[in-house]
Amino acid sequence: MDEPMEEIVELLASLAVERMGPDLNDFERYCWMVVHEHRHGFVPTEYDIREIDEDLYTAVLNRIRKRNESCNY
Repeated sequence: MDEPMEEIVELLASLAVERMGPDLNDFERYCWMVVHEHRHGFVPTEYDIREIDEDLYTAVLNRIRKRNESCNY
């Protein structure tokens, strides 16, 4: 992954974790929301079906999972 993308993934993962708080049960949803906001410029509504960057979404999910393993939330 190139450096700018790595920074974006880290930023979005941090934002998702911040927004979800201590409850990690719905982290996929928060990842989707921050990637959607990054792509479209606004937080999605519940039924928003606009496309997102699936590779970026997966990278953010994996970053949070990696944090979860190392921090044992």
